[in-house]
Amino acid sequence: MPLLQVRECPEDIYRMITLVAKSENRTIAQQVVVLLAKSLGQEEFNVERRKKIIEKIKSRKISEEIKSVDSVELIREDRDR
Repeated sequence: MPLLQVRECPEDIYRMITLVAKSENRTIAQQVVVLLAKSLGQEEFNVERRKKIIEKIKSRKISEEIKSVDSVELIREDRDR
């Protein structure tokens, strides 16, 4: 994971981040990542995004022709080549 270092952070901002991090039971680094994600419009975290993608995949309609394909048969056929 990339490392981000911030120099010359104003003390009042650092104190506010520290207080919010403590109240949210997070480390300062975790809180900064949350704040950056929110400010960039990426409030949805990876787990939530993955769940939505999985639901989208599950909701796709698969044709009967594709459903009728026997994967075991295809694997055997491929091995016999």
